[in-house]
Amino acid sequence: MEQWAIETNDLRKTFGKQPAVAGLNLNVPAGCIYGFLGKNGAGKTTTIEMLLGIVKPDGGSASLLGVPIADANRSTETRRRVGFVSEDKALYPYMTIDQIIRFTRSFFPEWQSETERRYLEMFELPLKKKVADLSKGTASKLMLLLALSRGAELLVLDEPTDGLDPAVVEEVLRELVATVASKGTTIFFSSHHLAEVEQIADSVCIIDKGKAVVAGSLDEIKTQYQRIQIVLRSDLHEPVKWVDGVAGVRQEGRTISLLVNRNVEAILAQTRSLPSVSTEQYPVSLKEIFLETVRSN
Repeated sequence: MEQWAIETNDLRKTFGKQPAVAGLNLNVPAGCIYGFLGKNGAGKTTTIEMLLGIVKPDGGSASLLGVPIADANRSTETRRRVGFVSEDKALYPYMTIDQIIRFTRSFFPEWQSETERRYLEMFELPLKKKVADLSKGTASKLMLLLALSRGAELLVLDEPTDGLDPAVVEEVLRELVATVASKGTTIFFSSHHLAEVEQIADSVCIIDKGKAVVAGSLDEIKTQYQRIQIVLRSDLHEPVKWVDGVAGVRQEGRTISLLVNRNVEAILAQTRSLPSVSTEQYPVSLKEIFLETVRSN
């Protein structure tokens, strides 16, 4: 039976009359890197805040590492097993980097001093500098150090590379992959940088209007989706009513571009009925899938 590091069932949250999360179902396998994607306002941060107990759900259920988030008696245990990097990079502003590392270390018996040392060197963190004086990029580095050094079973990262220069981003991505490979850690991360997600994620979920619209293994999703491009001999007098499986249509003059997510053979058969010069199939990127999916919802 599959073990889920994160599981939600019909998870819901409304602010005023506006639903932020509207019946979200998630299954995040243990020991994977899972990308959590969506436009601004899609419900990503609210979902993360509910999972971590920062915001209380209005309905549905969720669990982290097999522990229901509603179980207040085990919340301290769960927090010790989970590392978190927040989007706003909020830390105690009056502490120096050295002080906040020593303060955080005291709460985690499994603290990994060697990991701490490696990240201090990699990120070139100024130990005596106060958190209030850090740039956003340096604060991101510090939060990653604190999350990765605690020996967490699950890392929840909200825009973890925000503010980092490209060279450091590459180092961080390599470290995340190595952490999963060597320790079996699960990484659940939200990011607007789709190329980074595509580079390291095993599975993804695209959320829109508080619901999952695409979810699963990234390899399977990219196999499922294809681009079919048709060049017509002459203009069509009326729009084509495409068979089920066409997720997006773009037409420029006599060129029609289809994003297909199922029924590929049936759609190809339909294209043969058109006055076409050529029909080509192409693989698609995660960015294309994301843009077509959120555009059509």
